[in-house]
Amino acid sequence: MATTAASDIDLDTYTHLPLQIDPATKTLSLHPSATASSSPDTSLQAALSTVNQLHGVLKTLDTPNSIPPHPLPTNLPTQKRTAQITKLREAASTAFRKSQFAESIRLYTFAIDMAASRPSWEPVALIRDELSGLYRDRAQAHMGVRDWVEGCKDCEASVECKRPQGEKGKVWWRGGKCLLEMARYAEAAQWLERGLDCEPGLQADDGREMRALLAEARRKADQFTASS
Repeated sequence: MATTAASDIDLDTYTHLPLQIDPATKTLSLHPSATASSSPDTSLQAALSTVNQLHGVLKTLDTPNSIPPHPLPTNLPTQKRTAQITKLREAASTAFRKSQFAESIRLYTFAIDMAASRPSWEPVALIRDELSGLYRDRAQAHMGVRDWVEGCKDCEASVECKRPQGEKGKVWWRGGKCLLEMARYAEAAQWLERGLDCEPGLQADDGREMRALLAEARRKADQFTASS
């Protein structure tokens, strides 16, 4: 058996270390040929000692076949955080309906930070779904204060987290509107075309507003090209 060892991570150096496993105790140690040719590496000896100690502890576990137990379930903290995020999202939505756009942005930002800081062992699909919706809704709040740049960034973040489905093109329309207000007509047209391509259902009545916005973006893009 061979492995690498170094006091500092060094991707350019490979050190071949002949290791052996005792057939009876299953402990790791350096092969006698390695210790005879050079002085023993204390850091390596300490690492092997740690691995052997961990192996010894695992062998004492009172479980079938000495297999370590599975991690504790994380449903409770997941549900608790989900409830907190939902509460913040509802409060932000209420503030938006009251035209309290700055407060709505603040609450959505708290919810986004909470969703993004979920522990790494929680389902990625859950995190992406939460963040996609929160970014999409915060974009609308940014549009309320005519902050088109931040609104556009949130729409892009929403789509990056999860391709929108069943939202009748909300994020696509909002992103296109922000780009249009920034006089980025060609980019607005490309964004809206992408939305229509990704969401076949928007070709019907559900996408009427989006198609109208796309026509406006194309018309203004042509006018800008002709005048430049």
